[in-house]
Amino acid sequence: MSESVVVTGIGMITPVGGDAATTWENLKSGRSGIGKITRFDASDYEYPIAGEVKNFNPAEHIDPKTLRRIDLSTAFAVAACKEALNDASIEINSENPKSIGIILGTGMGGAHLMIDQQRILEEKGPRRISPFLISHFLPDSATGIIAMELGVRGPNFAVTAACATGGTAIGEAAEIIARGEAEVIITGGYEAPLRPIYYAGFSAMKALASHEDPTKALRPFDANRNGFILGEGAGILILESLTHARERNAQIYAHWLGSGTANDAYDMVAADDNGQGIGEAMESALNRAHRNTDQIDYINAHGTSTPLNDRVETSAINRIFQSDAKKLMISSTKSMHGHMMGAAGAVEAAICALVCRDGIIPPTINYETPDPDCDLDYVPNESRNIKVRNVMSTSVGLGGHNSALIFGTSER
Repeated sequence: MSESVVVTGIGMITPVGGDAATTWENLKSGRSGIGKITRFDASDYEYPIAGEVKNFNPAEHIDPKTLRRIDLSTAFAVAACKEALNDASIEINSENPKSIGIILGTGMGGAHLMIDQQRILEEKGPRRISPFLISHFLPDSATGIIAMELGVRGPNFAVTAACATGGTAIGEAAEIIARGEAEVIITGGYEAPLRPIYYAGFSAMKALASHEDPTKALRPFDANRNGFILGEGAGILILESLTHARERNAQIYAHWLGSGTANDAYDMVAADDNGQGIGEAMESALNRAHRNTDQIDYINAHGTSTPLNDRVETSAINRIFQSDAKKLMISSTKSMHGHMMGAAGAVEAAICALVCRDGIIPPTINYETPDPDCDLDYVPNESRNIKVRNVMSTSVGLGGHNSALIFGTSER
């Protein structure tokens, strides 16, 4: 019999808040974190808007020696990790170090570090390159740094699955605990993609939203949606076996019930028109969770605000949930925090855990004009207070990656 897995701690750094509590309050209130880009000179772009993390001071979380060596994305991960551990009230020194693991994901790794060192190479030559470049720009840098700081030696690796990274990492972490290979896993996703080369790349794909008012640019599932907005930050969950959590009388936000992954095997950018991959991920999660479609009350959808993605995701939900689809509440919190890439699925999983705890469904903001192809209940513009039993988080990534997670207010 597999171990039951629970969420006992949450840390978030997002465009709508510098911690989990602030992020959650702003999401419930429907506040947008999208604004004009200040991270770099974006004057050459027609609509230079993004979801930037505000007032983040990494020196408050990381010692100066380490801070000089790491990427901004890793700083987000470390800070959110510390918040999550503090929230979970885990005394690391009293635990078996081999029973605690770290499984984090990032879509791009140390983008800032690599770009900055490339500039130094071009301007000052190879002798000025940092000896810490290779070890600290890798996708697994954060897992290594956090493990060393905490002194934990359990399962430790990085996950990369584009925009499905966060959900995939959390699913893998939960399965490790369910198999009895660890008692606690620090898991989630982090990303810092706001550099000119990445923004230009997404602009070249014609994927970014445009609007004179940045706060209204994202409108998932609305008929007038026209693209997504890049965001940054981190979402970290503390997962524990239910046995371990009960032994230390830990708070429990939610029970992890099941996860699923699948690939479209169709195109590096566009989703299969019928949403086969995300549909199969949802089916796998439902089967792993031993839940029927009528037992899911809410989906925090991938909902990027692109014309294709929202239509395809809606189609997949309709196909998998059939008559139960119309009973679902669905929202895209990306309408407020933007698309945080490798961190998106992790932040949205944390939101699902908070939905389980509080019974509040955050809205999809800027929803004004219904789209006949998006015909479900998207919780437009105002949050709802409602008792939930089970909730789902879905993620879709470049390369055809898909993930789905199910959390509940009670165990299997």
